[in-house]
Amino acid sequence: MAVELRGVATVLLPGTGSDDDYVYRAFSRPLRDVGATLIAPPPRPDRLIDGYLSALDDAARDGPIGVGGVSIGAAVAAAWALAHPESTVAVLAALPAWAGAPGTAPAALAARHSASQLRADGLAATTTQMRASSPPWLADELARSWRAQWPRLPDAMEEAAAYVAPSCADLTGLVPPLAVAAALDDPIHPLQVAVDWVTAAPRAALVTVTLDQIGADPAALGAACLAALAEL
Repeated sequence: MAVELRGVATVLLPGTGSDDDYVYRAFSRPLRDVGATLIAPPPRPDRLIDGYLSALDDAARDGPIGVGGVSIGAAVAAAWALAHPESTVAVLAALPAWAGAPGTAPAALAARHSASQLRADGLAATTTQMRASSPPWLADELARSWRAQWPRLPDAMEEAAAYVAPSCADLTGLVPPLAVAAALDDPIHPLQVAVDWVTAAPRAALVTVTLDQIGADPAALGAACLAALAEL
């Protein structure tokens, strides 16, 4: 049976160092096309995970919701869905970064490294270094969102890098449907993580994109999540 999001408030959580502005551009049009309402809470770098959980709790007071996010946001949303199956219509997970403990996951290592650089060298120098190793579209996105979250940005990065996401064993108990979008060429969010999530969850689908597609149009990421959901 198709998953119906028409009229459903859907909370999408940003990735580490990113923000609600990017989430809005990635998901607002795809969700609007299926009749859903996007809620994109801004990150609170002083209490990143608690802020995300509070936003989910608040939205669910009026009835079942769609949940999801990008990277760490996807992990927090999936954990919330596991704890609140009766309140979750579907999970939209874009670019999941790891399952279980972060360990040496590339996204966790990158967040720890960036936090260390920010503390040692400051925002301007670290942003310059980030630009040198990132695609121009991503560098522009992060330069904007990093500036808005400074000076608490390193705290948020370290909190995200320590977050224990749902494990594959946990995801076998996921009741709501899981729609995953992954990039074929993203070294920070490996495709295998997305495959592992989808393999573990009882009702799940995966649609892939490329970083160039996301860079040209952020809505390609949200559209991939909705395309995966349409397969369920």
